[in-house]
Amino acid sequence: MNPRRPAWAWGVVLLGALLAALLASLLLGSVSLAPADVLRALAGRGDRETVSIVRELRLPRALLAVLVGGALALSGAALQALLGNPLADPYLLGVSGGAACGTLVGSLLGLGASAGMRAGIFDALALPFAAFLGALAAVLIVGIGASAGGRLDRGRLLLSGVVVNALASAILLFLLSFGDPSRTQTFVFWMLGSLAGATPGAVVALSVYVALSLALLLPLARAFDALTLGEETAGTLGIRVETAKRTAYVAASLLAAAAVAYAGIIGFVGLLVPHAVRRVTRSHRALLLLSFLGGAVLLVVSDVVARSLFAPAEIAVGAITALLGAPAFLLLLRARP
Repeated sequence: MNPRRPAWAWGVVLLGALLAALLASLLLGSVSLAPADVLRALAGRGDRETVSIVRELRLPRALLAVLVGGALALSGAALQALLGNPLADPYLLGVSGGAACGTLVGSLLGLGASAGMRAGIFDALALPFAAFLGALAAVLIVGIGASAGGRLDRGRLLLSGVVVNALASAILLFLLSFGDPSRTQTFVFWMLGSLAGATPGAVVALSVYVALSLALLLPLARAFDALTLGEETAGTLGIRVETAKRTAYVAASLLAAAAVAYAGIIGFVGLLVPHAVRRVTRSHRALLLLSFLGGAVLLVVSDVVARSLFAPAEIAVGAITALLGAPAFLLLLRARP
C-alpha cells in the first residue's frame, strides 16, 4: 500500500474491490453464471433455477461475507487500538472461543440453527445473542484476570485472553464429545469457518449487531488516537480512559460474537486487515472504516475461492483466510520498518 495516498482514496479503492468481489461471488461457484443471467435473476427475471441460485443462495451468502469479514476486521482494529498491540485479535483474547461456546450451547438448547440450517428472524437474532453471552462470559473472566486496582491492565489483557481461549477450547471439546456424531461433524465444519448457512434473516440480524457496534466504536476514534500517547496523557486530554476501554472491549466482543455465531471461527481477518490498514493511516476513524471495508473484501474473495477451487466440493472459508492471510502477514512483518 502507498502511504502517501489519502485515506479517502483508499476507501474508494476498497469500495471498488468490494463491488468486484461481490460480482465474482454472484458469478462463480459450483455453477458458473453469465453476467447477463445474474442481472436478470437479481431483477427476478429469467429461469427459476438461476433466480433461486442468485437470490436465495449467492446473494445472502455474499452479503453475509461482507458483514462477517467487516465485523471481524473492525473488532480486531478496536482491540489493537485498545491494547496498543498490533498482534491483538478476537481469537487471541478468548472472545471467539467464548462466542463459539455460547453458540454451541444455544444450538443445543434449540435457540437457533447451525450452519446449513435455515432460521427465522427471531432465531437469527437469538443465536448471536447466545454467542454474545458466551463472549461476554469470556470477557468478564479475562477482565477479572487483567484487572489491577480497579483498572484494566492492557499488558495483562493479552495473557489472560490466551488462557481463557485455551479454557474455551477445552469446553468445546468436552461438549462435542457427548453430542450426536453427525451433528458434531456439522458443528466442527462450522467451527472451521463456513458461510453455508446464510439466509436473508441472518443478513438482517447481523446488520443490527454491526450497526450497534459501529455506533459505539466510531465515537471512540478520538479516544483511540489519544491512547497511542499513553493512558495518562489521554486522561489529561479529557478522555475518560476506563470508560473508553470498557466500551471498546464490549463493542469489539459483540462484533466478534455475532460473526462467530453466523460463520464459525475465522482467523487472520481481525489480525491481518487492521495491521495492513495501519500502514496507510494514523487516524483511528479512518482505520475503523477502512478495516471494515478491507475485511469485507478479504472474506468475500476467500469465500469465492472456497466455493470455486474444488467445485462442487467446498473448502472451509477459515482455511482459505489462513492460507491467504499467513503469507501476507509475514510479508507485512518483513516490510515493517
